[in-house]
Amino acid sequence: MKPITALIGRIELPMLLAGVIVAGGLWGFLELTEVATDRAPHALDSDILLLFRVEGHPDVPIGPAWLPKVVRDITALGSAAVLTLITAATALYFFVARRPATGLFVIAAVVSGQILSTLLKAGIDRPRPEVVPHLMQESSLSFPSGHAMISALVYLTLGALASQTTQNHATRAYILSLAVFISLLVGVSRLYLGVHWPSDVMAGWCAGFAWAMVWWMAARLMLRNGKSQPPPNNQALNIHNDV
Repeated sequence: MKPITALIGRIELPMLLAGVIVAGGLWGFLELTEVATDRAPHALDSDILLLFRVEGHPDVPIGPAWLPKVVRDITALGSAAVLTLITAATALYFFVARRPATGLFVIAAVVSGQILSTLLKAGIDRPRPEVVPHLMQESSLSFPSGHAMISALVYLTLGALASQTTQNHATRAYILSLAVFISLLVGVSRLYLGVHWPSDVMAGWCAGFAWAMVWWMAARLMLRNGKSQPPPNNQALNIHNDV
């Protein structure tokens, strides 16, 4: 028991929490995959979608007339174009700041996540919901939600990096909470627009948050083995101090 206790004592709390997120995300995703592979729509999936429509009128979204446009703007925060732009701009910043390890880390995390999302969609092969009319055009497969998954991955990864620019715990908590909030908002927007089943969105969140934590943990282990370059100064945002 003593070696086990010593090992647990050496595990950093952030690494332990990240491991819990990865395990929970994997478990949740596997459970939701069973829902997605059942070709008969689950009642809960359908009921949640109908909550975003006027009762008895599935073609009419709830809320004022301007809300659908606002929701489409919000869902764009998880689009491939916007996330690619954010990722490229962030990586370029690190390259210019002479922090190529961090820039490559951001690119690798996002690109691998996008590849994983594409493979999962093709493997599950779940069609888009037809319970309610779609409020925007979509042609790809449904499970998992790419918007939910990649936005969770991108915003949590960047939030983790940005939170390390301050030593104030309240500020760090705010930055990370904002990253999670934006990711959740994007996922909910997909439900409002009727283009995803709720289980698609939840699976996307599970996979996205777990994948972000896998890369974060990998970066920490790299640092522990001394594979990343030292920071040029104490204020620069870099992978050596940030992950």
